[in-house]
Amino acid sequence: MLRALDLIHKIELLDSYKRFGKVKRVVGLMIESRGPESSIGDLCYIYTDVTKKIKIPAEVVGFKDENVLLMPYLHVTDLSPGSIVEATEAPLKIEVGTGLIGKVIDAFGQPLDDSHLPKGLAKVPTDQSPPNPMKRPPIHEKIEVGVRVIDSLLTVGKGQRVGIFAGSGVGKSTLMGMIARNTNADINIIALIGERGREVREFIDRDLGPEGLKRSIVIVATSDQPALMRLKAAYTATAVAEYFRERGLNVMFMMDSVTRVAMAQREIGLAVGEPPTTKGYTPSVFAILPKLLERTGTNESGTITAFYTVLVDGDDLNEPISDTVRGILDGHIVLDRALANKGQFPAINVLKSISRVMSQIVDEKHRIAAAKLRELLSTYLNSEDLINIGAYKKGSSREIDEAIRFYPKIISYLKQNVEDKMTIEQSIHSLIQLMEKGDF
Repeated sequence: MLRALDLIHKIELLDSYKRFGKVKRVVGLMIESRGPESSIGDLCYIYTDVTKKIKIPAEVVGFKDENVLLMPYLHVTDLSPGSIVEATEAPLKIEVGTGLIGKVIDAFGQPLDDSHLPKGLAKVPTDQSPPNPMKRPPIHEKIEVGVRVIDSLLTVGKGQRVGIFAGSGVGKSTLMGMIARNTNADINIIALIGERGREVREFIDRDLGPEGLKRSIVIVATSDQPALMRLKAAYTATAVAEYFRERGLNVMFMMDSVTRVAMAQREIGLAVGEPPTTKGYTPSVFAILPKLLERTGTNESGTITAFYTVLVDGDDLNEPISDTVRGILDGHIVLDRALANKGQFPAINVLKSISRVMSQIVDEKHRIAAAKLRELLSTYLNSEDLINIGAYKKGSSREIDEAIRFYPKIISYLKQNVEDKMTIEQSIHSLIQLMEKGDF
């Protein structure tokens, strides 16, 4: 009886009205409509053909003179004045579950191979709040990424967030593929934002491979898609990672790239009427970045170890997005074009890279060996010009002599073939052996 009364009460509280509006005008990327009643972030549908029930999903991004500003998720072609706009009164939700593992999906969570979603998936909102900082457990355990130079010299902890900073064509995708295949995380969530269509298939077939894909979920929004679709793909990917974290898993999350997410938000901000600031980026760009990046990391249930790639124009590490992202994350890995040109892969500049939690998660022997390698490498590079022109005489400095002796072995240690798989124990043992015995 009580259950029936409770059900009747819920039915009485149910809002059974559907709210509609009409398209008033379209300016650039923005659709302006009179109504419906809605809130920012709500999903709406714009009917281009009411009789055929053809509709375009759009999101409420602002208001102007009592009119609703909408941005479509898809390209709009058949829109006309007076087209009907239907409010859903809810934000975008996607379906997530273990059935998605091994699939490539879009920003709506739909498979890109036109297959049907498996049954038993849970609906989750794409936009969620970061975990309470007081409920985030500290990072105290290493995670294996399978790349020797990272595992030994830039050791990453479970739940750490790291930026990969590089120009175009320096090996970001290859490094991400190596991490996805070699890591000991429970699952990989990979977001490809703003990539060329050709690169998506190449990354999945060549860099990720069947071995990596069978334990991954890939979320894709290509460069030809509208700005809102590219932005939402980043939110969708983060929501998928959060779903698995809540189930106690250690998730490896990779996003390529944060820069293109920022560019998508810049397009949206300019269309809404925000003023451009540094390098044309709108204030909303610098507001959404910390909110998005802080959603990963640790919580009471599990961890999301995150790698975010950042495109640096002209290899300038101090441009606005690079500077902002570096200040938010727990470490950064710099891929150096000069090292790539010398044939050193992965082209990680150890002296410009840092893991901010490494000192908390490694033992004293490992820490001392890593510090010594950095010191030897720095000493050699500072004297490299003198050495190359023959101006340095052997015996003038004990430190430089030692650096010259170790340098070829250090470079050999920093290199790793794409196919080579290294456990974290092997990487650390090799580093200690190199520093103590001069070989590995």
